[in-house]
Amino acid sequence: MKYELLIGLRYVRARRRAAGRNGFISFISMVSMLGIALGVAALIVVLSVMNGFQRELRERILGVAAHAQVVAYEGDLPNWQQAADIAQAYPGVRAVAPFVQQQGMLSLGETARGTLVRGVLPEAENRVANFADKMKAGKLTDLKPGEFGIILGSDLAKSMGILPGEKITLIAPTGLVTPAAILPRLKQFTLVGVFDTGMYEYDAGLALIHMQDAQALYRMGDSVSGVRLALNDLYAAPRIARELLSRLDPSVGVTDWTRSHANFFRAVQMEKKVMSIILSLIVAVAAFNIVSTLVMAVQDKQADIAILRTLGASPRSIMVVFVIQGAIMGLIGLGIGVTGGVLLALNLETVVPAIERALGLQFLAKDVYFISDLPSQLLWGDVFTITAMAFVVTLLATLYPSWRAARINPAEALRYE
Repeated sequence: MKYELLIGLRYVRARRRAAGRNGFISFISMVSMLGIALGVAALIVVLSVMNGFQRELRERILGVAAHAQVVAYEGDLPNWQQAADIAQAYPGVRAVAPFVQQQGMLSLGETARGTLVRGVLPEAENRVANFADKMKAGKLTDLKPGEFGIILGSDLAKSMGILPGEKITLIAPTGLVTPAAILPRLKQFTLVGVFDTGMYEYDAGLALIHMQDAQALYRMGDSVSGVRLALNDLYAAPRIARELLSRLDPSVGVTDWTRSHANFFRAVQMEKKVMSIILSLIVAVAAFNIVSTLVMAVQDKQADIAILRTLGASPRSIMVVFVIQGAIMGLIGLGIGVTGGVLLALNLETVVPAIERALGLQFLAKDVYFISDLPSQLLWGDVFTITAMAFVVTLLATLYPSWRAARINPAEALRYE
C-alpha cells in the first residue's frame, strides 16, 4: 500500500476516534457524508419515480388509445375498408380496428352525464386496445350488433348509479329536424360491462358501444370516424405514420400517439430534467462541505504535513493524501446513498401505501391526477450516472484544500511547535 493511501485512511479513522480533540471536524465530516447520501438517494428515487410515471402514462394511455389512427381530414371516413387493408399490409402494423367516435349524454332518472361515445368492433378492438385486462364486469365481446349494449368506465358507472343489466338512455347531439323544433336522437342501452383503466379521464368519460349501433344512432351509414392501428414497435409510430400517409388517399391523414399525447410525455420529461438539476444541487452542496472539512483538517495537521515534508514527501504526495481523505468521505456517503436509494426505489410501491395507511391520507387523488399510484422504475443507467456525477463533484471539492496543504512551508508550520 502506498504511504499516501495509508496516511489518508489513517486520518479518516483518527478523526473518528479523536472526537474530543477534533469533534467539530468530525461533525462536519459526518454532515457532509450524510448530505451526499441524502442527495444521491433522493436523486435515484425521484428519477425512478419519473421513469415510472413515463411508463405508466404510456401504458395506460396506449392501452385505451391507439398507437396511430387513420382519419379523414374533413368529416367521416367512408371507404375505411380500403384504408384498413393498406394499413394492415404495411410492415410493422400488428392490427387494425375501425371505430366511431362521437359526443353523447347519458341519462338515468334525474342524473345526466356528458361522455365520449366510441363505437367499436369487439373482436378487432381487442387486438388494438387492452380492454380485455381492464374489465371489472362483463366482456368486450358482450357488445352485440342490434342489441344496444353499452360498457362504461368504472367512475362513470358509479356516478350514474347503474349496475350491469340495467337500462340507461344515450342521447346523441345530432337530432331530428321537425317543423316545431330539433328533437335529439336518443336510445335506451343495456349496461353489459364496466372497465377500469386506472386513468380518471377514461374511467369517468368513456362509453363503448357496438360500431353498428353507433352508426345507426348517429346516422353515419357505413362510414366510420377512423381506423385505429396497433404497431409492433410503438416508438416507430411517427415513421410508420409518415410512410403510410404517402400510400393512402390524399383526403386521409394519419396521426400517431406522439402527437396526440405529446404534452403528457414532454411534461414528464421536462419535470425529470428539472428535478435532476435541483437535486444535483443538494449533492453539490454536500460535496462542497468537504471543502470546509478538509480546510480545517489541513489547518489541524500542519505539523504532520511539515514532518512529512522534512522526511522527503513531495507536495504532490501531500496533495494526494488529502484528496484520498476527501474521496473516502465521498465514497462512504455514496455507498450509503446508492444503497438506500436503490432499496427505496425498488420497494416504493410498498412503502408509499404503508405511509398513506399510517397517515390516513392519499398523496395522489384519483379525481385530480391521471395516475393515482406512485410508480417506480429503477434504471441502472441512471444509478451509474448519478454515482459518477456525485463522485466527480466530490473529487473536485477536494482539490482546493489539498492544494493548500501542498503549499504549506515546513519551517513556518514548525516554528511554534
